[in-house]
Amino acid sequence: MSRRPGPGEQGVSPPPRRRHVRPIAICVVRDRERIFVSEGRDSHKQVTFYRPLGGTIEFGEKGEQAVTREFLEEIGVEITRLRYLGTLENIFTLEGVPEHEIVLVYAGEFADVSMYKRGLIVGQEAGVRIEAMWKSLALFREGRAPLYPDGLLELLDQHG
Repeated sequence: MSRRPGPGEQGVSPPPRRRHVRPIAICVVRDRERIFVSEGRDSHKQVTFYRPLGGTIEFGEKGEQAVTREFLEEIGVEITRLRYLGTLENIFTLEGVPEHEIVLVYAGEFADVSMYKRGLIVGQEAGVRIEAMWKSLALFREGRAPLYPDGLLELLDQHG
């Protein structure tokens, strides 16, 4: 009686890696011509980029709830006066891995007004260091740094 090869053995390919579209919610906190963003780095592309704080929408959670929870988890700060701006579809590669997100974009304000005077804010979520700071919109408009997700700057311009 012959045995059939198992996964990874010659003659049988391992199952393909499953890819999912990830629903996320982000919140743009704006102070005149600057926005509050986290800094990220893609070592494959050798680029530093910026993105408003937020994260995955959990099952049964609304976008507003997700963004409120993420700000508390990431930097321990409460946001208020959330309003929906729009949805962006973000297909990109990070660290050599293809990703696909549906992004609910909200505008909001910090409950603690002293946040508008603070510089670098360091937080942590799931063992990952998060650095968030104020950046001028001119930095992104002039192409000196990328702002993600793609289309965010145009969405902000539409909503003033």
